[in-house]
Amino acid sequence: MHRLILTAAGLLVLATSVPAAAGGLAEAGELEAARANARAGGPVSERDAELLERWGCLSGTRNPFCERLSHRGVHYYRPHRRVHRHRN
Repeated sequence: MHRLILTAAGLLVLATSVPAAAGGLAEAGELEAARANARAGGPVSERDAELLERWGCLSGTRNPFCERLSHRGVHYYRPHRRVHRHRN
């Protein structure tokens, strides 16, 4: 009886984990398709834009959308200079 319950619980755990893994694989395929479309210079759809904003374009992609993403949020600041003052 215990073996039957343990087997049923194990199958239940496996059945619930498979759709989550399949969803991640589907998104990875969509991401690669979006990156390939951007590399080819094609138009970027809303879904492609969402994936590229989340995961980024490949380096060297010459698509206006990817170039805007690569320059967004880039700030060139000098590092803060710390001055140590000696107290006498």
